[in-house]
Amino acid sequence: MLLGLDVGGTHTDAVLIENDQVIASFKAVTDHDNLLSSINRALIEVTKDIDKKKITTINLSTTLSTNAIIQGRLEDVGLLVSTGPGISPESYRIGKNYYIIPGSIDHRGTIIKDLDVTTINAALQDCRERGVKVYAAVTKFSTRNPDEEDYLDEKLEGIADFVSLGHKMSSQLNFPRRVNTAYYNSAVWRLYNKFVDAIEQSIKELGVHTAINVLKADGGTLPLSLSRDMPVQTILSGPAASIMGIIALCDITEDSIILDIGGTTTDIAVFAAGAPLIEREGISFNTHPTAVRALQTVSIGIGGDSFINVTENGITVGPERLGPSMADGGEVPTLIDALNYNKTIAYADVEASRAGIEYLAKSKGTDADKMVKQAIEYAVTAITGRVKELLAYINDRPVYTIHEMLENKKLDPQKVYIMGGPAAGFVQYLGAGFNKEIVIPPNYSVANAIGAALARTTFDIELFADTSRGVCLVPNLDIQKNIVREYSLETAEKEARDYLYQYLNKMDIPIDVKDLDITESSSFKMVEGFFSTGRDIRVKCQIRPGVVASIRQ
Repeated sequence: MLLGLDVGGTHTDAVLIENDQVIASFKAVTDHDNLLSSINRALIEVTKDIDKKKITTINLSTTLSTNAIIQGRLEDVGLLVSTGPGISPESYRIGKNYYIIPGSIDHRGTIIKDLDVTTINAALQDCRERGVKVYAAVTKFSTRNPDEEDYLDEKLEGIADFVSLGHKMSSQLNFPRRVNTAYYNSAVWRLYNKFVDAIEQSIKELGVHTAINVLKADGGTLPLSLSRDMPVQTILSGPAASIMGIIALCDITEDSIILDIGGTTTDIAVFAAGAPLIEREGISFNTHPTAVRALQTVSIGIGGDSFINVTENGITVGPERLGPSMADGGEVPTLIDALNYNKTIAYADVEASRAGIEYLAKSKGTDADKMVKQAIEYAVTAITGRVKELLAYINDRPVYTIHEMLENKKLDPQKVYIMGGPAAGFVQYLGAGFNKEIVIPPNYSVANAIGAALARTTFDIELFADTSRGVCLVPNLDIQKNIVREYSLETAEKEARDYLYQYLNKMDIPIDVKDLDITESSSFKMVEGFFSTGRDIRVKCQIRPGVVASIRQ
C-alpha cells in the first residue's frame, strides 16, 4: 500500500493506493503557522479505516521551498566565491552577503593561487556581526578539484549551522549555476528542515515505520533523510507531482496542455507527443539559473481562492490570496465564490458566497452578475494568455522531453488536461477560452498526491575516469578499475548505464534499460607542456522519472 502526501499552499492532500486503485483520500486546509497540525489531520483521516502496517512507502511533495523563493522568505546566506582570472565575480552577485575571495584553480584542477586567508577571515567576521548562520562556498573549477571549497568548509566549522559546497550541487562546469544552486540550497535549508521535522513527527505519531521519500523537481523521488542536505532539489516538487499525477491518471499520447488549478496558483505544463518537457540544464529563479534539473512548468497567480478586486480601472483576480473563499469561511469573495454564485458549482457554503458577491458588487456600485462574469473572464484570459506565451517560448527552442530531444518539433496541443480542487468549475470556461477538448480525470482534486505516491525513485550514479592515470571510479557503487588511454566518453556513458542497470537488478528493482538517462556528460583534455596527457571524463546516469503504476477508472 502506497501513501501519497502533497503539502500545498492551500490544501494538504493525502491518498492511499492499493492494487492500482485509490482506496482513500482526504483534503485538509494547510495551516502555515502549524504545518504539523495540517499534516497530522490529513494522515489521520486518510488512514483511519486501514491497517497501517500495510503501508510500504510514503512519498510526499511540497511547495514549501518554491514558495519561499517566490515570496522572498529566504534566510541570509554568507556566500564565499572565488573565480580566479578570466571572469568578473561581480557578474554572479546574489544575496546580501556576497564575498569575493582571491584565489585560483585552473581548468585542469591545479591550484594556481591559494585562497587569501585575510579576506576569508574578514568575510566571516562580517557575517558573524550580521548574524549569518548558513553559508555557501563556490570556486570556479571545484568540479576538477574541490580542495579550496573543502578548505572553506573547514574554516566554517563551529561557525555555520549549514554549508552548501558548489561541487556537491552539480558536477557541471557551469560556474554561475553552481553559485546560484548553492545559494538557494542554503537559503531554504532551515525552513525545509523544520518541514521535514514536522513530517517525521507526524509519521511517528501515526505509528507507521516505513521508507519516506520526497519528490524532486525532475519528478523522481529522493529519500527524505538525504533531502535534508539538498533541499534545493525539492524546488518545484509540487508541480512535478501534478505532472506525475496526470501521467498516472491519463493515457496521454499527443501534444497536450496540463493545468493544475490550486487555491493560490495555476501550474502549467506542456507534453510533447505524450511526454513532459524537461529543463535539462536547470531551472531559473528571478533570472538566476541553477543546476536543478526539473520538469518544465510555469505558474500564474490565479487559483480558486484568488480574490476578486473591483477598481475604477476594472475587475481583476489575484495574484494574491487573502484567505479562503467565503464559502469556506473567508472574508473576501474569490473565484470559488463567483463560480458558486453563477451556479457553475455548489461548493461548501453557497449562501455565504452569494451574500459576499452581492455585498461586494453593491459596495462598488456594480451589478453582481456582470462582476462575476468579468472576474471569470479575467481568470480564463490570464491562464490562456500565459499558455500561449509558454508555447511560443517552447516552439522557439529545441524541445527536450524526459525521453529524448525532438528536433524541429513544433507543439500544437489539441487537448487540455485539468486537475486540482477547483478544476471542475473551470471546465466550460476553459473549453471556450482554449477552443480545445478539455479532459478532467477521475480523482482530479487529489492528483498531486496520487502523483507523489506513484513517482519512481530516481537513483543515480556518477562515473569518473582519468585516462592519464588509467583509473575509472564509480564511488557510490564502490567500483574502481583500470582503463586504457583510449577510453572514450562514449564508452563511459555505456558503462555508466550498464553499472546502474546491474545494480538495480541486484536490488530487485525492475527497470528497462531505456529508462536510464545520461543527465551529465563531459570529457576534458588534460595537457602538460605541449602534449596531451589524457582525458578527464565524467558521466552521471539516473533512472528516468516516471510512475510505478497507472490508475485507470
